[in-house]
Amino acid sequence: MESFTDAKEAVKRLVEIFEANTAFIRKGFHDLIEGNEPDGRIRACYPQVQIVTESHFRLDSRLAYGFVSGPGTHSTTITRPDLFRAYLETQISLLIRNHQVPVMVGTSDTPIPLHFAFYDGTHVEGGAAAAKIARPLADMFDLPDLTVMDDSIANGTYEAAGGVMPLASFTAPRVDYSLHRLQHYTATAAEHFQNYVLFTNYQFYIDEFCRMSRELLADPDSGYEAFVEPGNLMTLSGETSPSSGVEPAKLPQMPAYHLKRKGHAGITMVNIGVGPSNAKTITDHIAVLRPYAWLMLGHCAGLRNSQTLGDYVLAHGYVRDDNVLNQDLPVWVPIPPLAEVQIALENAVAEVTGYDGYELKRVMRTGTVASIDNRNWELWDQRGLVQRFSQSRAIALDMESATIAANGFRFRVPYGTLLCVSDKPLHGELKLPGMATDFYKRQVAQHLEIGIRALEKLRDMPRDRLHSRKLRSFSETAFQ
Repeated sequence: MESFTDAKEAVKRLVEIFEANTAFIRKGFHDLIEGNEPDGRIRACYPQVQIVTESHFRLDSRLAYGFVSGPGTHSTTITRPDLFRAYLETQISLLIRNHQVPVMVGTSDTPIPLHFAFYDGTHVEGGAAAAKIARPLADMFDLPDLTVMDDSIANGTYEAAGGVMPLASFTAPRVDYSLHRLQHYTATAAEHFQNYVLFTNYQFYIDEFCRMSRELLADPDSGYEAFVEPGNLMTLSGETSPSSGVEPAKLPQMPAYHLKRKGHAGITMVNIGVGPSNAKTITDHIAVLRPYAWLMLGHCAGLRNSQTLGDYVLAHGYVRDDNVLNQDLPVWVPIPPLAEVQIALENAVAEVTGYDGYELKRVMRTGTVASIDNRNWELWDQRGLVQRFSQSRAIALDMESATIAANGFRFRVPYGTLLCVSDKPLHGELKLPGMATDFYKRQVAQHLEIGIRALEKLRDMPRDRLHSRKLRSFSETAFQ
């Protein structure tokens, strides 16, 4: 272990260790493919960061991150320090400043799995390669181990081994797992993801986001530098078509689109499709990138007769009938509204619609959103449902919002929800094909403009104000 008081130098050393160790594994695999079977096991380990403190003192108690919870040894394994360079420099510099002690950098005893030594979803098993290997890969290389990829740290159930406490919510293998999954689900590399994320459950919103992104990219004063589509198709500012990337034969399960800005300060939008399972899957993986905020923009069923189609719903509470997070975050845990996000969304609605103050109530209602895991809930006995909705004070129903907010709470990512009422099934207002088309044409562009404007407001906000201390647990990790 080497001692550092300069965060940039510490991260530089992390990069050196990681690149050397992964190169060693890749070389061992390529030698195997060429017929040179290793005599022993090919193994290299992740780098790690460690800090040792002997006092409860810290310089700044206002921050929601950047300090350890108490005296002792705190450590975390690191992957892809090249990708997380700016993030790591910020986190390490805060640790050094707040505790006035150096950080230690060295090699851990956690092996790097063969698959994770190849970046961006490269397959190491299959085709001609597999045909040349006589012995099982597990005999020669470390393979992904699910026992070290759980979310116990983020969930608050982790038990420190040997008294060493975690510095980050995710271990290196857990991060690597998600980086590979992101490539699979979104067909874009992790490096393109931005720190402000929009989720939607309709392709209409993606089509409009593509149109708006190209308009913003054409504006030299917008600050946006590139637009990336599935297949890593990249259109640079000043261009009218992609100059790099390969268009995929078919869209992935949850395609992602990235309007890039310097410092990853742009906007990523993902079409998660329908259902809480998809919502959990994608947020489980995007969370390892430590985004600054994510918002859900989608459609919902209006539950109040006073609502009209096209009205907005700003969620300030959630009824979690999605059931996909019950093992990770018990349903009795409240998911609080975050003031900074709520204000940004409300102000964005006011600016885009032209309504303000009391008049804003004409088009937007704040209240509880219920998320359910059965798309055909209308076919259930309505009496019990109506009673439950009424008791919860719910004003809207969807399938994804509570999941995205709850995972934001669980992973300490600021979250928010702005939905648009697209039907009122309890009151007999169901969209007919013609009505639906007109509704989408009229409402999608405005709704998306509101979401983008809200994220830009959050981007202009100081980070230490956006990352609320209310998301901290009793024994919180130091890394944001």
